[in-house]
Amino acid sequence: MTNTMPFAARVLRGRWFMLFASVLIMAASGGANVFGVYSKAIRTSLGYDQKTLNTLSTFKNVGAALGILPGLLNEVAPPWVVLLSGAGMNLVGYLMTYLVVLRRIAPPPSVPVMCLYIAAGAASQSFATTSAVVGTVTNFPDADRGGVLGLLTGFGGLSGAIFTQLHRCFFAGNGNGNNGAALVLLIACVPSAVSLLAAPVVRRIPHKAARSPLRERRAVDRFLYVSIVLGVYLLAASVVELKVPRFPKPAYYATAIVLVLLLVFLPLAIVLHQEATSPPTAPISITTTTTSVASSDDEEPISAAGGSSTMSGGVFSLPARGEDHTVLQALFTLDMQLIFLTTICGISGLLTALDNIGQIGESLGHSPATISMLVSLANISNYAGRVVAGFGSEHIVKRYRIPRPLALTAVLLLTCAGHALVAAGSRDGLYAAALVAGFCLGAQWPVLFAVVSEVFGLRHFSTLYNLVPLATPLGSYVLNVQLAGRLYDGAARRQTGSAVGTCVGARCFRTSFMIIAGVTVVGVVSSLVLAWRTRKFYRGDIYRRFAGSSDGAAADTAAGNDDTAVESSSSSSSSFFSAVDGMV
Repeated sequence: MTNTMPFAARVLRGRWFMLFASVLIMAASGGANVFGVYSKAIRTSLGYDQKTLNTLSTFKNVGAALGILPGLLNEVAPPWVVLLSGAGMNLVGYLMTYLVVLRRIAPPPSVPVMCLYIAAGAASQSFATTSAVVGTVTNFPDADRGGVLGLLTGFGGLSGAIFTQLHRCFFAGNGNGNNGAALVLLIACVPSAVSLLAAPVVRRIPHKAARSPLRERRAVDRFLYVSIVLGVYLLAASVVELKVPRFPKPAYYATAIVLVLLLVFLPLAIVLHQEATSPPTAPISITTTTTSVASSDDEEPISAAGGSSTMSGGVFSLPARGEDHTVLQALFTLDMQLIFLTTICGISGLLTALDNIGQIGESLGHSPATISMLVSLANISNYAGRVVAGFGSEHIVKRYRIPRPLALTAVLLLTCAGHALVAAGSRDGLYAAALVAGFCLGAQWPVLFAVVSEVFGLRHFSTLYNLVPLATPLGSYVLNVQLAGRLYDGAARRQTGSAVGTCVGARCFRTSFMIIAGVTVVGVVSSLVLAWRTRKFYRGDIYRRFAGSSDGAAADTAAGNDDTAVESSSSSSSSFFSAVDGMV
């Protein structure tokens, strides 16, 4: 007993249990990814036309993109504050949406109020994922950056499939007509509960450099294998449930039990094995140090004009690529502007496709059960994209010194093919289109985040990590509301005489996605320019600054958040204003 208690305490306080908690947070963070399943319930209950529904979808994307708020909060507050804030927003936003769909609130709220509810629920996931991703990157500096980001964002990609599977297990076929509302209730409760349970665990953990980085990477790979098993299981369950006309209720419950076992107990077994086979290490004190990458002959310092010289003093004295940038310094670089343009052109069109997948499927004659499966397929392929892009881009960067942005170029070219499939209007082709759209959306995020961490440093990664999604709402509004929504309502009006009617046929979305494919080509060009600009940077050793030290630049990020850090480094977060001053 005396030996068991210290081991249990070491497990609960260790980095690996923190990684386990982060995995669960990410697995519960995909409520915004299943909008296509419950959007019809909102439209039917409130009598919205497609343009209004797409406006709600855009505000969902706005909320999901407001990660700058948890990023700033993460700079000055411990992670548990960020997690609890997100849990509260998630519960309020989705619970109010649930009550509105059930018509428990009379009179129904106006469209702006509904937009606020949807945005609050979607924004909450950024609070949870910021704590999980930034904490893990900081606590595991010796692991492959792209691999860790691919792992975490991969579980985030599976989250939507997990929710739709649980929804089918417990609410499918209940005959009350409120299946969409039941999914909203599930999204309101599960992520909030997970964040509450994980709040004491997710934190910055000072530690010595890994004695065997290879062993640490292998342990991270085991989490990857769990996610692969989970993804294959979800795919198999979705296909079987679709092919079996009357899937028995006990079988649904059995699939839910297996899902929980795979998601919780397999990762927990990895944590216990890792702690049992590792010698106990005492935490170390963090001292704030200044680290930088020595400029090599083939690395170009970035100036405000994008050249090789820097201006002296102030925000406009921009560091070289790989050195720590403040938030404003990063914003003033041409590299960040290219990242924003690539994000707008690439991700906004994919969000439009996935947010409208319910209406696209309905227009092509698919049943609600098939549409639910399409959403599951998109989320499973979203996971595959995140993992493949995370680990794959890491491989090509380390082995071949190829600029990581070229991975974005390849993904965007595949994205164009997916949009072409939607524009073709093939009923069976929608399965392939859903797979391609999910894969490409998932593949872009870990690559974008890895590029940001490599080019602009880790010191303000929690904020910079959340700046990139801010580019998506503008593109989403134009492509989703003003383009797809307007054209759909126009086609529905010509067919039924009413804008709130249902459009049937390939013409409903054909023109929209032909234009979206053209916009994506602009993203291809932007990513190629970014790859050309960073080619010399990626020829060097981009991880030199982390060699032999896990408490360098990453510790600077941790120092402002971890209440166990030494007094000398805690002074940097003594107030909100001093932290903001440090960022600019």
